[in-house]
Amino acid sequence: MIGKLKGIIDALGDDWVLLDVNGVCYEVHCSPRTLGAMPQVGEAATLAIETYVREDQIKLFGFATDAERAWFKLLQSVQGVGAKVALAVLGTLSPQDLANAVALQDKVQVSRSPGVGPKVAQRIVSELKDKIPDMVLSGQPGAALSAVGAELAPEIPAAADAVSALTNLGYAQAQASAAVAAASRKAGEGSETAELIRLGLKELAG
Repeated sequence: MIGKLKGIIDALGDDWVLLDVNGVCYEVHCSPRTLGAMPQVGEAATLAIETYVREDQIKLFGFATDAERAWFKLLQSVQGVGAKVALAVLGTLSPQDLANAVALQDKVQVSRSPGVGPKVAQRIVSELKDKIPDMVLSGQPGAALSAVGAELAPEIPAAADAVSALTNLGYAQAQASAAVAAASRKAGEGSETAELIRLGLKELAG
């Protein structure tokens, strides 16, 4: 299974890039956001890959970051959301913006995506609300804490995990730590990591 490709851009299309990896060209389908950030033809590029294997085809989807790939998979756990709709959402909203929209239950933001109507947008924010913490915590652990996060950690063990999870989403450590500090004050003692992540996202979105 292909997880990542590093190569030279051979050609760019409306929704795909042809990546030359040591003489073998892979056609990789990408969101408009990912394609817009790609280098020019002839330059090097790296993409996180999600491989789809069907009876009649093998299709590669490419993403600028592992966070985008994780969201691509998570979005498709929602009823009525396939690869096309998931790419449309990620082409409109960054992982941070999507996390904020889900945390705030903001279906209007999600429905800005081409082909995503109000009903599908509502399902996305509703069904993913409780899945965000698990998704971001499954990212690479070990993000260093800023002073605020470090002070919180001994008192609220879940704070360290919450700060790490928010940095995995792409937020700066200082931002994540401040948000978790505010979330901890609101949630009180004994707060769990998932709750701190949800409240932290609301703080960041506010």
